[in-house]
Amino acid sequence: MLDYSALRAVSAVVQTGSFEKAAGLLNVTPSAVSQRVKQLEERLGIVLIVRGNPCTATEKGEWLCRHMENVGMLETELFDHLPALLDPTESEPRVTLHIATNADSLGTWFLTAMSNFASRSPYLLNIAIDDEDHTAEWLRRGQVVAAVTSLEKPVPGCRRMSLGALRYHATASPDFIARHFPQGVTAQAIGNAPALTFNQKDRLQSRWMRQVFGEDLSPPAHWLPSTQGFIEASLSGMAWGMNPTALVREHLASGRLVELIPETPLDVPLYWQMNRLAADQLLDLTREVTTVAKHHLLGL
Repeated sequence: MLDYSALRAVSAVVQTGSFEKAAGLLNVTPSAVSQRVKQLEERLGIVLIVRGNPCTATEKGEWLCRHMENVGMLETELFDHLPALLDPTESEPRVTLHIATNADSLGTWFLTAMSNFASRSPYLLNIAIDDEDHTAEWLRRGQVVAAVTSLEKPVPGCRRMSLGALRYHATASPDFIARHFPQGVTAQAIGNAPALTFNQKDRLQSRWMRQVFGEDLSPPAHWLPSTQGFIEASLSGMAWGMNPTALVREHLASGRLVELIPETPLDVPLYWQMNRLAADQLLDLTREVTTVAKHHLLGL
């Protein structure tokens, strides 16, 4: 039989980042939280929480937390139908849904979907950011219950839905173009022109160069982990970068930004993948994500 008081203690420590804050959340003493976690770890023979500042979950601890997330969603649904089960002396527990998405989706359309959902849902949201080629790993590791990903193949144990494609343009300021491409945007010239790179996982610039020039090129790069920072850096003439249509449309229309090579967009297909066990409880969230995506992404 599962000891749910211990499971909730582990989940609360991971959620809040400390035993003290978890104690406040559970309305018990820090000593009680520590004892419950320790007893569960000893029973299982594994470490569930990496003690630190903040405390974090191990891989097994993450799976336990996602189980508690699923339990919380089921309990929320149950309480809607049987409110008498709730203890009137205690506040109704708030379940936090862990979701992963890429930064550009968050900066263009995904936040609208999350806001629409949160405005009429009792759930809280914890949104993690990673490259669209890597958010599926969060699902595989059990760190999230759903993710926006570029992976078309369903993650084991997950359902997949197509959302559409996020369109990017290789853009720079007119001044940057004049300085670095006086003879036109050639493979040789772009190999020497500074580009913007979000992080080590970012392959958008490389994919666009492969698509346009048919070869792998490695231009010098500025590292800038910010969607809005990409826009500002492009406008300032710092470098060229791959920017979503929604964020550069007005700048392109005004001439503050120009495409390196006109009519050469890069379309990145996106998918919504969710844990199959939680899919029914995530119907409202999925409906909001797919509806907003339909209005902002290109059809596939």
